[in-house]
Amino acid sequence: MRTTGTHDVPGDSAADVWEVMSTARSIRRFTDEPVDDATLTRCLRAATWAPSGANAQARRFVVLRSPELRAVVARAAAEALQIIEPVYGMTRPDPADPGRRARNDRAVYELHDRAGEFTSVLFTQERFSTASELLLGGSIFPAVQNFLLAARACGLGACLTSWASYGGEALLRTAVGVPDNWIVAGHVVVGWPRGGFGPVRRRPLAESVFLDRWDEPAGPLLDSAATEDGGTDL
Repeated sequence: MRTTGTHDVPGDSAADVWEVMSTARSIRRFTDEPVDDATLTRCLRAATWAPSGANAQARRFVVLRSPELRAVVARAAAEALQIIEPVYGMTRPDPADPGRRARNDRAVYELHDRAGEFTSVLFTQERFSTASELLLGGSIFPAVQNFLLAARACGLGACLTSWASYGGEALLRTAVGVPDNWIVAGHVVVGWPRGGFGPVRRRPLAESVFLDRWDEPAGPLLDSAATEDGGTDL
């Protein structure tokens, strides 16, 4: 273990990567403690290690932590909440409701309500006329994932939000000064978590993997792997 600020964080052993990936939940509840520069820089460096098309590395990460930019983030979060509430059928849950859905929704509302209090990172990708935005995503979203996994490895919580979408994109693009020929690809809130990590809850592997043809069960492949790794399927 290493110590960063007041927090103990895992070491750099390759064996840790499996625990990191299987417990990297989206964290939406944070303490008031600010993220120190050294830990945040470590996560940003990990983002730069991600692959990109032709190794062009045509991506930029903007750390948003000044009071002015946090205020803009809060406005973007409020706009996003108005969109996602009807989409997900969300309303503020009864504080006394102990159910899983209520607990999850309370965390979502807390994150939006406190959006202006946290450091966050805007991920951008340069546009190229020869590639669709979906294709260009292959050059920026690996960097986002590296950042999320690095945050988990450092003991930080992080959440990829929709706040840089909808009306929030124009707000953040203007406030930051993102050029028109750059895509605002993602926005991640980061902080010290209030509560624990994973394990993540995911559907069984057999529902997500086919063998050779669409809808062809991959049982023989997965059964062999389950025997070797002890059958852990989170």
